[in-house]
Amino acid sequence: MQQLPFGQPGRFWKGNLHTHSTRSDGAFTPAEVCRRYRENGYDFIALTDHFLERYDYPLTDTRLFRSDDFTTILGAELHTDLTEMGEIWHILAVGLPLNFAHPTAEESAAALAARARAAGAYVAVAHPNWYGLTERDVDALGMVDAIEVYNGVAIDHNDHADSWHMADVQLGRGKRYLICATDDFHGTRNRRDFRRGWVMVKSETLDPDALLAALKAGHYYSSTGAEIHDITVDPGKKLTLRTSPADYAFISGKGSKSAAVIGNGDTHFEFDLEQWTSPFCRVTVRTATGERAWSNPIWLTA
Repeated sequence: MQQLPFGQPGRFWKGNLHTHSTRSDGAFTPAEVCRRYRENGYDFIALTDHFLERYDYPLTDTRLFRSDDFTTILGAELHTDLTEMGEIWHILAVGLPLNFAHPTAEESAAALAARARAAGAYVAVAHPNWYGLTERDVDALGMVDAIEVYNGVAIDHNDHADSWHMADVQLGRGKRYLICATDDFHGTRNRRDFRRGWVMVKSETLDPDALLAALKAGHYYSSTGAEIHDITVDPGKKLTLRTSPADYAFISGKGSKSAAVIGNGDTHFEFDLEQWTSPFCRVTVRTATGERAWSNPIWLTA
């Protein structure tokens, strides 16, 4: 299926889409942040400092830290307006131009997100569970590219790292969001927020524009440690899954629609789709020690 990354040309590149430096509230300089990721096996990151007046609206230029085996995508965490719970909006924007204008006092979250998308960015609802976002908030934001379903730094803030419920509700209503996992590394919580969530992006090259295009096309999966090697789907018949050794594999759909296969270290799973009535499914892989990998939603209808 065209929406799946596994049959796309190229290879998978490991990247983090949400992280911070001393340009906003992170503990490390941009150079040190890039060094840490590069030396820990990442192929790319987006350094997304908080785009706020108190930090002089940083859109951190990381181009100097690119090399043959590591690259960066320019981005920022955008803020404006208030959510239903009275919190300032957090909007993840990966792939912004360096001259992206800061928001005015009158610019709504929806207008800011739309402006970021119009500028070419991959735009995601950041950590909805951590900040108590409601369905009304997400609806008001308007359609963006993705919902951040896992945010590693939230683990030690309020243990609200998992935002799958928000994504599942929106998917069940027919909204075709992608999803992403990030660590949101700041380095300020005993530095344990590092390497807690990432994306694996399928692209022919490590070129930032190619990676950004693959992100917007959904040619990636998300992970906290498990691996998805292949997914093939024959609609109405079966879904076949190849993974790293897994304890469980699941497919989930609209409402409570789901199926599970016990793995006990298996790497091959099959799911019968003959009685599958949901218009979409998504794959979850779970290891014996709790690491997970998630596919993007797979839409089985046009």
